[in-house]
Amino acid sequence: LHDIHYAGRSVCYRASMSEMVVPYGSPDTQHARKNVFDIGEYGLGKLANSLQLGCDCLGAIHYLDCHVADAFGGVMKIDNGICIHEEDWGILWKHWDFRTDATEVRRARRLVISSISTVGNYEYGSYWYFCLDGEIEFEMKATGIINTVGCEPGNPGPYGTEVAPGVMGQIHQHLFCARLDMSVDGDSNAVVECDTVSLPIGPDNPYGNAFTVRETTLETECGRPRNADTERFWKFVSKEKTNWMGKPTAYKLEPKQSVAAFNNPEGPSGKRMGFVYNHLWATPNDPTQRYPSGEFVNGSDGSEGLPAWVREGRSIDGEDVVAWHVFGLHHVTRLEDFPVQPCVRTGFKLMPSGFFDRNPNLDLADDRNKASCSALAAE
Repeated sequence: LHDIHYAGRSVCYRASMSEMVVPYGSPDTQHARKNVFDIGEYGLGKLANSLQLGCDCLGAIHYLDCHVADAFGGVMKIDNGICIHEEDWGILWKHWDFRTDATEVRRARRLVISSISTVGNYEYGSYWYFCLDGEIEFEMKATGIINTVGCEPGNPGPYGTEVAPGVMGQIHQHLFCARLDMSVDGDSNAVVECDTVSLPIGPDNPYGNAFTVRETTLETECGRPRNADTERFWKFVSKEKTNWMGKPTAYKLEPKQSVAAFNNPEGPSGKRMGFVYNHLWATPNDPTQRYPSGEFVNGSDGSEGLPAWVREGRSIDGEDVVAWHVFGLHHVTRLEDFPVQPCVRTGFKLMPSGFFDRNPNLDLADDRNKASCSALAAE
């Protein structure tokens, strides 16, 4: 549960990584069944690492222990399962006035809340970033050991990359779904789909350079794909509060890390992972609808979950809206991924879009890092 308050306004959202599926692309009998639901079937929480100071986390660290249910309903404690720290994040804003030769610079900081879970052969690092400009970012870092199979040396076939003689890393994907219970200035929200379109050359566009954003309010629950051709994004807007320009206060989600799903939706794996075929799902809040594949994913036959829920056609205009964002990694294995894979990253951002009346960071003090030095000056 996260809250941001500003001049009588607030954005509150309950966020969870509610599902992840890792489908592999080989049709071979012993491999076609690989479509691991790493969160629903294994559980990132109970597989969280005990983090180590100065290695997993740097700086001034505050750790939180985790208490999760074990397989028998008891309590299992994970020491230092969550790390909280603050870090420098580069330039926040800057301007040089060429008329007066005056320069103003402010540096950014961000609060980081992280955990790392080991699920079989993979490590998943979950990082939440809270920035001074109101931006909220989630990043998933995937590392560990790729899933390998034996192959005829020099002849791995079409479904992977030979990463060592006789060793193949199979093509696969990591598809995540974040459940975002949005409350932008209250629970009465709407979802607006934003597409950038070019206008035809004519009297209103004589030079052919005109393009604009067309906004469409999604009135009933649905699943929507990313459209790269229109730079599609979505805004979660308040139905009750406006900014000083008279527009609804809003946060936006840009699906920059979305990927296409290649499993056929009619196959046994595709039926279970029905949520992956859209990049945004929007539903009214229902506390019984917590997971995009249904309540018991490890026994799912594909009949429950988001595709089934949205067929009810419930209103999401002026309701307590839940957004389900699907994003991920399209992993064509490389030699560089073996024997240990460097971190690859994916995620999403929630950005204020008319939530503030102006840049909220204008009152930051000018702060110089006196520990910095010039290598030339040192010589």
